[in-house]
Amino acid sequence: MTILIGKAASARLLHALGDNKTSTVVRNMSGAQETDLAKLEKECRQLQDQVSAQAWELNLLRARFARYETALRGSHVTVYTQDRDLRYTSISNSMLGRSVEDILGHTDADILRPDGSAALIAVKREVIASGEAKRAEVPLEDGPGIRWHDLHIEPLRNEAGDVVGLTCASVDVTERKEGEAHLRLLLRELTHRSKNLLAVIQAMARQTARHAGSIEGFLTQFGARLQALAASHDLLVRESWYGASLGELIRSQLGGYLEGAANQVSIEGPPLALKPEAAQNLGLALHELAVNAAKYGALSVPSGHVSITWSQRNDRNDGSIDLDWKERLGPKVKARRKKGFGSMVIERNLVRALDAKVNLEFDPGGLQCHIEIPASQILALR
Repeated sequence: MTILIGKAASARLLHALGDNKTSTVVRNMSGAQETDLAKLEKECRQLQDQVSAQAWELNLLRARFARYETALRGSHVTVYTQDRDLRYTSISNSMLGRSVEDILGHTDADILRPDGSAALIAVKREVIASGEAKRAEVPLEDGPGIRWHDLHIEPLRNEAGDVVGLTCASVDVTERKEGEAHLRLLLRELTHRSKNLLAVIQAMARQTARHAGSIEGFLTQFGARLQALAASHDLLVRESWYGASLGELIRSQLGGYLEGAANQVSIEGPPLALKPEAAQNLGLALHELAVNAAKYGALSVPSGHVSITWSQRNDRNDGSIDLDWKERLGPKVKARRKKGFGSMVIERNLVRALDAKVNLEFDPGGLQCHIEIPASQILALR
């Protein structure tokens, strides 16, 4: 049965229930609100902790990305991505003389010359078609010259595994390629010089044996000539076969005589450098002059003296070198009866190998040798 109560009756009923029950209801409502507020505060703290953790992770990612960019710039590695149309979608730094802004949104055909991009585009198309990574070294025009790039190209896939583009790491290896080319040139030059050196040693052995009176004499003379050749080569190796200083070449061949009898030898001339072949042949000639002076000439007696002077001609823009070897105060020089190996090295070999002019005079007062070395055998000092 339904009982209908009016407003007045309701008010009287509430009043009849009494103040104690009303207070209990209010207290129950307040307790529920406090519980909900505590839950909200706990959830708010949890959200704040999550935000702080995410902010820390974001800063960590930023620091790692900054180190990644710094490492790329320091290693000369450029990393970029392209879509299936080979349009650049991202790139780590500038490349081929273009800024990042000039590259993004463009294709290889846009930023490379047609004759230089065909091979590169073909390799990238092959990666997109096959889905397999490839590596290639390609020459690309960069500013005034050509730069070589070592490319590692990987297919770029979406979540479904479809190839949507490619990722490429490009390393500038121009210095390495130039070093390889220089090494090949040095090896060819070394082979050429080794053949020439063997030919010189072979001829030197034959001529020494022809003029030596005994095996002991041959070994002594041939060994001394090999040491003279080695001294010239030491100078050339020290200068990476660029050439040799004329003053150092003379000192290397007369080192023993300079140390033992410094007052008997004088050397004077301006700083000049000779080409490798000129240094090698002139070194042998100086050795023969020194040996002859020590056996028969000015260096064979304490009172003798040898002066070696040289100068560069400036008349008529000739630029050739005049080198003079003069002996004095030694034993009286006898007229030459026959030509030995030393005379052949000084006269015939210098003329043939260097296109030099040689005048060897057996003056009674002392041997004199004038050598004119053409300007074509002179190098700029380093």
